[in-house]
Amino acid sequence: MRIREARKLLKEKGLDAAFIASSANICYLSGFVGRDSYFYLSAGKQVILTDSRYTLQAEEEGKGCQVRTICNERGYGVLLKELLEEDKVKQLGFEDGVMTWQMVKKLQDETGKEEEKISWTPLGDTLSLLRSVKEEEELKRLARAEQIGDEAFSYILTQIKPGVTELEMAAKLEYFMKSHGAEDKSFDTIVASGYHSAMPHAVPTEKVLEKGDFITLDFGCKYQGYCSDMTRTVVLGKASEKQKEVYQIVLEAQKTALGSLRAGMTGMEGDRLAREVIERAGYGEYFGHGLGHSVGLEIHESPRLSLKDETVLKAGMIETVEPGIYIPDFGGVRIEDMVVIMEDGVRNLTSSPKELIEL
Repeated sequence: MRIREARKLLKEKGLDAAFIASSANICYLSGFVGRDSYFYLSAGKQVILTDSRYTLQAEEEGKGCQVRTICNERGYGVLLKELLEEDKVKQLGFEDGVMTWQMVKKLQDETGKEEEKISWTPLGDTLSLLRSVKEEEELKRLARAEQIGDEAFSYILTQIKPGVTELEMAAKLEYFMKSHGAEDKSFDTIVASGYHSAMPHAVPTEKVLEKGDFITLDFGCKYQGYCSDMTRTVVLGKASEKQKEVYQIVLEAQKTALGSLRAGMTGMEGDRLAREVIERAGYGEYFGHGLGHSVGLEIHESPRLSLKDETVLKAGMIETVEPGIYIPDFGGVRIEDMVVIMEDGVRNLTSSPKELIEL
């Protein structure tokens, strides 16, 4: 089914074949999860190009695929040239968002003489978009990954106390997820306390947690290849009136979006649902990022809930819903759930409590 859809896409674009470099797209189309490899797809072939570290793995995981292995005398350019000649390819699609110009130029030089140059056509994110509507088995893996995150949040609440560093908190979260079924973290864990919480993508430091801090916890894991993503913000000690005010605005913005998101809306319209709540409250300038993004084999996928994304949402897509307010020298709040888009709303995969927690 997946290969058939990819071949249909190539035909629509007038391409004879595609040279695929994205690890996520290679996994999606072939089942092979190794790194530093490529995938060749034409009307009659589906071939994993790899090195000797991954040959056996590719043969085992890449059901229905040929596997061709490079060696000292036969690099990727040689293998690709052989395939292009076998299929008499004139129009080749490539992933311009993944491959560097240097990489493309080298392969072009190795695969054809000047008089018989093949036309290399950028694919943009068209192959990645094949992954945007999730299959039932994908949704199950995404749900389990998010469930591990929920369990990790319940655990970390018992570990937050004055004097513990952000780095310690991040390490505890990651250890818990890996010891409860996760194969890896899905992105670098964010633990941002106090004034650091005003940085949407703060890096954990040796700063210690202090009474009165906002503490933003943004984390996720991978389960059988699929990612999770969630954020909660808590207060260590008693929240001030200002902290309560900002928190409630973000919570209202998220609940408003969750209550109205559905298939048929554009990513831009989805973003506006939460953004208008924050703007009406007078904090619009402090919400600088989009409302959310899709998640799957990669942590950031398309489409996005963004003022720049006019993609129409479809049932079966995954989106994060993560409004935030970030005020320099004060702190910030972000609340994030991961949801499945449905025809009549959303199915929320995140179950951790969202009312303000004071520890």
